[in-house]
Amino acid sequence: MKSCTHKRALHLTRATALLCLLAACAITGKALAPVFPGKVTSTQQQAIDYVEKIVELKSSAHWPNIKPDLFLKDLKNSIHDPVSIYAGKGTNFCAYGALTYLFLQDDPLGYATLLLQLYHEGKASFRKVKFDPSAAIKQQAGDLKYKGALDINPAEQMWFLTLADHYKGYLNFFNLNYDEGDENRFWASANYAKFNRMTRQLLHYDYDAMGADLMRPRLKNIYNYISEKMKTGTVVLFINNRIVHKKDHIQIKLGVPTHFIVAERISMKDDIITFIYWDYGRKTQLQISTAFFKRIVFGITWFTKKEKNAR
Repeated sequence: MKSCTHKRALHLTRATALLCLLAACAITGKALAPVFPGKVTSTQQQAIDYVEKIVELKSSAHWPNIKPDLFLKDLKNSIHDPVSIYAGKGTNFCAYGALTYLFLQDDPLGYATLLLQLYHEGKASFRKVKFDPSAAIKQQAGDLKYKGALDINPAEQMWFLTLADHYKGYLNFFNLNYDEGDENRFWASANYAKFNRMTRQLLHYDYDAMGADLMRPRLKNIYNYISEKMKTGTVVLFINNRIVHKKDHIQIKLGVPTHFIVAERISMKDDIITFIYWDYGRKTQLQISTAFFKRIVFGITWFTKKEKNAR
């Protein structure tokens, strides 16, 4: 990758700037090349420089079940390795995992300072979004069990639970308040419009979206459309995951989308698509016919960087 010039993080929110000042961090260093086209909001190296200066955290009065050493380890690991973001076994956190994977490439320094503010103060502001998680969320974060690697990742637990608590769509209307185990239920679910709204508010992207929860995109050639979009931006697909990623807790088998994945590479030969995508803490390769691919894709969101680097 080509290296970029030294830069300080630009246009931080007041809360973020205050955190940086309190941490006495001069966020400089040789930045990595941006993952997406266009200007970057912050760089991975700036975020690494920031979090590596933090050697110890005190316990948070707001999150009684989060161990500070595990929180810091989890946060640092996410900054160093965004691919490792894992939404948890059996949960409905996949939309928040995909959002976080994009966030860590769009503005990793913003992500780090946002999570630290949330940890220290019990609430946080980012861009125009104000997070103020409920008492039930603060009690549960750090104490999720039987979710695979998510069990030992309290920063991600805190973040996913906070996102699900803050953002609501029509799937959440009959279960608005968190009860133990709701991470597996409709309380944590995200429909297509809700996912796009979260990315619009939190990320430094322009986006176009095609498709819906129950209607597939009307495209003559879905492969050509996606491959062309991937040349100039980042593509997230909303898919029927019964074929691509089977969840243990799914009992009713419906031909509807429930899962978000981030496209990494795509090619086609003899009507067979070879598709590499990010999903659940790893990158996976799938080979599938064009007809079957068209059947499972319900939403296509294409992200490009905004021209102006402002929050």
